[in-house]
Amino acid sequence: MAEVGLTALGTVYRKPVVDDRKAREISRHKTAMPRLSRRELLAGLLGTSAGLLAGCEGRAASLPPAGEILAPNYAVGHRIRDGFRPRPANNRWQETDIVVIGGGMSGLAAAWALKRSGLERFLILELEGAPGGTSRSDQSPLTAYPWGAHYVPVPLPENRSLIALLREMGVIERVDAAGVPVVAEQYLCRDPGERVFVDGMWYEGLYPSAGATPRDFDELRDFRAEIARWVQWRDGRGRRAFAIPVPHGSDDLEVTALDGLSMAEWVRRHGWTSQRLLWLIDYSCRDDYGATSEQTSAWAGLFYFASRVRGPASEAQPLITWPEGNGRIVHYLADRVRGQLRCGMAVVDVAQTRIHDAGRVEVTALDVTTGEVVGVRAHRAIFAGSQFLAPYLIRDLPDDRKRHARAFQYSPWLVANLHLRARPADPGFPLAWDNVLFDSRSLGYVTATHQAGLDYGPTVLTWYSALCDGPSGDAPHDSARQTAAARQRLLDMTWTEAAELVLSDLEPAHPEIRSLVERIDVMKWGHAMVRPRPGFVWSTARRSAAEPFGSIHFAGTDLSGIALCEEAVYHGVRAAEEALRGLGRSVQSLLSPTA
Repeated sequence: MAEVGLTALGTVYRKPVVDDRKAREISRHKTAMPRLSRRELLAGLLGTSAGLLAGCEGRAASLPPAGEILAPNYAVGHRIRDGFRPRPANNRWQETDIVVIGGGMSGLAAAWALKRSGLERFLILELEGAPGGTSRSDQSPLTAYPWGAHYVPVPLPENRSLIALLREMGVIERVDAAGVPVVAEQYLCRDPGERVFVDGMWYEGLYPSAGATPRDFDELRDFRAEIARWVQWRDGRGRRAFAIPVPHGSDDLEVTALDGLSMAEWVRRHGWTSQRLLWLIDYSCRDDYGATSEQTSAWAGLFYFASRVRGPASEAQPLITWPEGNGRIVHYLADRVRGQLRCGMAVVDVAQTRIHDAGRVEVTALDVTTGEVVGVRAHRAIFAGSQFLAPYLIRDLPDDRKRHARAFQYSPWLVANLHLRARPADPGFPLAWDNVLFDSRSLGYVTATHQAGLDYGPTVLTWYSALCDGPSGDAPHDSARQTAAARQRLLDMTWTEAAELVLSDLEPAHPEIRSLVERIDVMKWGHAMVRPRPGFVWSTARRSAAEPFGSIHFAGTDLSGIALCEEAVYHGVRAAEEALRGLGRSVQSLLSPTA
């Protein structure tokens, strides 16, 4: 799962929902109803949670004795939607130079860039009790583990802002004469990196080659050749078709026209019908975008495969990862700006004023712990929340900006961390870092202990599922309505339903999984990542959203139309540099790919 910024308008809370006594009580009321198949469970989740619960009751005794739900509390958001605009008392205002609204990855990157420039007078207001958005992580006595984004590819030379950050962290040891970063070996994903479960057996790699026909391999070869062509492609200015960050890529019509059709349609136009290839492409779209290949722009689908490759004869860039995933980057950034970071602060109003012909920004925030209303007056603001929040929070936002904000759609995700007392048996290839199930609509799981070298005994598995299918299991064409319905069902889901869904999904690959799990914790990400649906990435709505509104500058990974750590860092740094220039400060930019 890729990275996205804060889930705003509500606070994440931890709600214990099951203990030993409750588990025994549930078991006394169990029914004899037959167990649902994984597909029926997924269809139940996406269609009606009542149907899912009926299947869960018969299995409740075999659920683990403990677990929590971590989910957004939308009470604050609903109050804002209904007109809640409190005014701080006259003595509850604070002055600063720049205020950063949102402490997800992009907001933290903006703060890092401000600090790096020498600015000390700034504040970060973050709704949650901890920063990081969907790059947050957690810790057990055994290991750290992610709640969302869990890797970043080794950046290519043009991604100067991320290279600078990773060098500062000690992840990149040096940059060679060609500008290629050299990563310290302990941060590169250990072998085995990935495996896939198909036909009752685990196999190395991601492509399900077991049982593939000669035609399957022919189509795979043709697909790879097409990707290599796009990797090699350059426009008249020498730009790649697909680059990370997105603004470094080409805006040539031959490239942007791909945004007008879905990835599935692009595949059909090439005449490819191999079920294994179609699965690989669809899985990749769901993995990075939380959307099926029918729901994903062909531009975004090709971006996934081509942007991470240096040249047509090269492999994709190796992955950098940690037990806690991108939580390691969050912790580093948060430590750098600890004195300026204010968590538990729900921004409820952002207004611009003029004092002696100078633009100022007044930000009102609610302390979600104490209920106190406070204010911040700043010369500049960086709005690092998701775009769909802007019309609710920014006063006097022009109508066209509100309309553009509504064009941003977001995929809901369910993430679960399973705490196991021992490893499950592995028919075939052994446990890897990334473990994918061919016959499943989930994304499988990553092994938190893998990067730490803990290859035996207890572990934590982080399971991911993007809710991007309709009630029948098919991709919806009215994606906005279907996604909203799926989001609501996700938020209504109980711990019992979620735990049963996860275990039933894993049981075909790990029949003994129920006897090994001691705890399941669940995170509901209602607006996890922006969805690059056809026609959106190169739309006016997306491209204009990053433009400043008066003294307010915009950050956030969704401004690129795709939810990646690299895009979050880029837009955070870009917004910080804009704001610094607005203060009249000179800036040594980290953004130009050729500097």
